[in-house]
Amino acid sequence: MPSTITEAHDSGGKPVTIVVVGAGHRGLTYAGYALRYPELAKVVGVAEPIKRRRRVLSEIHSIPEENQFGTWKDLAAKGRIADAVIIGVLDHLHAEAVADFAKLGYHILCEKPMATTIADCLKMIKDVNASPNNPVFGIGHVLRYSPYNTAVKEVIDSGALGEIINIQHIEPVGNQHFAHSFVRGNWHKEADCSFALMTKCCHDIDILSFYLSGLRPKKVSSFGSIGHFKKSRKPAEAGSATKCLSCPTEPDCVWSAKKVYVDPLSDKNSKRNWASLFVDADVLDIENVTEALNTTAYGNCVYECDNDVVDHQVVNIEYEGGVTASMTMSAFTESECNRGTRIHGTKGELIGDMVSFTVFDFLTRTKTTHSPALDGGSHGGGDMGLARAFVASVASNDQAELGVTPGEILNSHLLVFAAETARREGRVVDFDEFEKGYEALPESK
Repeated sequence: MPSTITEAHDSGGKPVTIVVVGAGHRGLTYAGYALRYPELAKVVGVAEPIKRRRRVLSEIHSIPEENQFGTWKDLAAKGRIADAVIIGVLDHLHAEAVADFAKLGYHILCEKPMATTIADCLKMIKDVNASPNNPVFGIGHVLRYSPYNTAVKEVIDSGALGEIINIQHIEPVGNQHFAHSFVRGNWHKEADCSFALMTKCCHDIDILSFYLSGLRPKKVSSFGSIGHFKKSRKPAEAGSATKCLSCPTEPDCVWSAKKVYVDPLSDKNSKRNWASLFVDADVLDIENVTEALNTTAYGNCVYECDNDVVDHQVVNIEYEGGVTASMTMSAFTESECNRGTRIHGTKGELIGDMVSFTVFDFLTRTKTTHSPALDGGSHGGGDMGLARAFVASVASNDQAELGVTPGEILNSHLLVFAAETARREGRVVDFDEFEKGYEALPESK
């Protein structure tokens, strides 16, 4: 099992040293572990093409100028200058970055997904296995490392629910989050990244396998489409407008870029401004955000984008022994990524919301509430949980601290590819046959 919240591993008196490749939101988040526990981890280098991001991470972690690089190629050219690397570049670059640092013997934590093609996923495992020093390899499947899911798994393993018969899992992406990331943003087009189930929900599929550890998936089906974010759904009153700031229906539009990015600037109670993720400025103001909306895709009408990833999808899986599980992803929610869980067993039912969960005992007719101590950060504390487990694994040079093997990471991704194949081809996919079909897949070029 992954490490608990207690920072108990022995660093041998020296913190694990880390370089960060990609100083965006995910790289910054994982690196934050070193700020909380400087005696256990220290960030000593960064590679990031955007100067502001590179400067911010360097200042936060006091990285010397000689270890600040514009590209990971430049960083890798210095050889191995740290124990481990955190890879947080765009999804389609993961496989190449992992290959470069695996050759140098770095322990590797790669943000999800592994890669955007099966060929690259297989090559990644090959590169890791061929790396000197038998490195630890982790992937950003953060959900399984949250205190919440750790507690859920403990209840399952205790037998309190009896035999698990069915699991229902929902990923409410959040209306603004989806429009920002998957309609206007970096993950809006499959050719530039991958399909939505992989980029957004591969760790949701992974959590089902985590709950049911030891059971192989047997069959999978899936349905989904672009239900709303397409030109045919554009209000007639919007006319030919392609930018929100010049659209006559903007005041009444749910998806207005002005409402998402500009209005929060004058709202003292606003907890988040998505503009900070794409405006290259230390301080956001109406002028620089407005300029960005006029000159980038973030100001585009959601019905006029060239997005091609689904905005809602269901996945149905049958595991060994007839156990069934389903995962639903939807853009059309108030809740932002606060997953919902229902686990049905022969002795009880578990219902949770990523913060707390109840267990109803069928025999005693009593209900018990579990409220695990959260660890801060997003994904219910899973971000810090994964960083903790990875650092512990590196410190002990033991993959077991991560609670998952590279082969299991690969199989989790293959299940996502199988589900997407089922959706596209409108059929039930036999997972064993699907997996066999890629046993001899050639390396990606």
